Amino acid sequence: MSELPLVDQPHRFPVLAEEHRFTGAKWSVWSETVDIDGHVVVRDVLRHPGAVAVAAVDDEGRLLLIRQYRHPIGAFLWEIPAGLLDQPDEDPLVCAQRELLEEAGVTAEHWAPLLTLALSPGGTTERITIFQATGLHLDPEARPHTGEAEERELPQRWATLPEAVQRCLDGSISNATAVAAILALRAGRG
Repeated sequence: MSELPLVDQPHRFPVLAEEHRFTGAKWSVWSETVDIDGHVVVRDVLRHPGAVAVAAVDDEGRLLLIRQYRHPIGAFLWEIPAGLLDQPDEDPLVCAQRELLEEAGVTAEHWAPLLTLALSPGGTTERITIFQATGLHLDPEARPHTGEAEERELPQRWATLPEAVQRCLDGSISNATAVAAILALRAGRG
């Protein structure tokens, strides 16, 4: 048995047919008939524009968390600021900077990529790029929480890294993007 390299590798099996099923406000669903080494199967795929998130860490080493209602799972979740790529070729860094300002009223001097995740690769094309932001400043001109519905109010909390890690491990924080970012920071990745 040969040992495969421990790295994700792009590959596309032939798509024999595709049928558009639904278009929503931000994404669409397609049924694709795929030939996987002679096995013809139909897979439903949620096509997603992609997203960004921001692990904003202050000078004291605390992480900015926001609390947002998530209707599909019926819960208020502690998350890091995040948002969809709004334009087809939008620069993820520009989007991350906008989301941090819009959701938290914060700007940052330093930005670095932290992780890129495929959040649910069995059903969606969504990938999210997480940036670490440091050198934070509250923007006195910003009016965070001016969205509608779920984004109308986004309470904030600064958490120490040990506290955030513990909340991930005990299940108190379950947002996959936040968990991945927190554990990457704990691993010294940022």
